[in-house]
Amino acid sequence: MNQSENPVAGKAVQIPIRGRILQGDLTIPDSARGIILFAHGSGSSRLSPRNRYVARQLENAGLATLLMDLLTREEEKIDAESGALRFDIELLAHRLIESTRWFAERQNTKSLRVGYFGASTGAAAALVAAATIPDLVGAVVSRGGRPDLAGQWLRKVLAPTLLIVGGEDGTVLELNRTALAELRGEKRLEIVPGASHLFEEPGALETVAQLATRWFTRHIEVSGPPPQSMAGIGPKPKT
Repeated sequence: MNQSENPVAGKAVQIPIRGRILQGDLTIPDSARGIILFAHGSGSSRLSPRNRYVARQLENAGLATLLMDLLTREEEKIDAESGALRFDIELLAHRLIESTRWFAERQNTKSLRVGYFGASTGAAAALVAAATIPDLVGAVVSRGGRPDLAGQWLRKVLAPTLLIVGGEDGTVLELNRTALAELRGEKRLEIVPGASHLFEEPGALETVAQLATRWFTRHIEVSGPPPQSMAGIGPKPKT
């Protein structure tokens, strides 16, 4: 897993969400064709080496990336003890929605079509967000995710959705198959043979990155200023 390729250095950003600050790492290659927001889950963070590797490959393909924490530092401490916030899909989705709208208003990113890359419970948050603001989201990719946790929102997702699961991740694979049946838009399930939940096997994460890159480059493109017609719609804001 070589992370040496990086077309442009990223920079730290702070995203204000209803009086709270979310931390993120933003990288925008020259002539970026879209921006991919990463939604982490299950105790992970923007520093996840697996997601950072995938982000580097997307950047090499001309896509901007935002690796962000959906919880504040204080909330992460609470979650480390209770494990409750990582399964609060409504909260995570709201944070992702507000972050997407924030980027839609920034001069250097407002013209970029958005995609979501979700892992674990972050995949459910990404799908709920995509269903809530369909005018802003062009595609979704889930890596070893729990799309089933998006519940009734699955039927409302319009964005083309790719579910990637390890062939040896039995329980999660069945949950993804169930979720796939609920999705009504363009969809695909890709099974990585021999891979476990974390895709730690040789070549497994490289396959994930290749699949995600193809999906996003196929469905993400530069657009004009995103419409604001969806403002106020979606999961009830949480503080």
